[in-house]
Amino acid sequence: MSVRIDLATIDDQEVVLDFIQAYHAFEEIPFERDTVRRAIEPLLAQTDAGRIWLVYAGQQLAGYIALCFGYSIEFGGRDAFLDEMYLDKAFRGQGIGKAALSQVAQQAAAVGIKGIHLEVNRDNLQAQKLYTALSFEKRDKYFLMTRTL
Repeated sequence: MSVRIDLATIDDQEVVLDFIQAYHAFEEIPFERDTVRRAIEPLLAQTDAGRIWLVYAGQQLAGYIALCFGYSIEFGGRDAFLDEMYLDKAFRGQGIGKAALSQVAQQAAAVGIKGIHLEVNRDNLQAQKLYTALSFEKRDKYFLMTRTL
């Protein structure tokens, strides 16, 4: 099955919001549509904040990937955080996520991204297997800490 990613634009906002809502339900993350709508606008406008891609399996819309841009001295320049990745249940376990994320990594490298970081639910072994197969490495020396402002 062919897999492709297309940059999402403001015209795709409602379909992206629907996928985000499904992802947040899956991960038990609170979802408030208007708040999320405002949060994704810079990504859909393809600003320096990052990008969202729609994932297609053949001609079917399968999910989305959101990449948010940052900067890292350690990594020597621009880096990115794989903020969210979601495939509808019918498309999981078929190599679609692996192919899509590989394409995202290529596009990120083309715009100067030096490294991609992510966090994954400790219980989501399927996702961990996918990320390991794509050369993501655990950084056991470090752990993610967050302060909400």
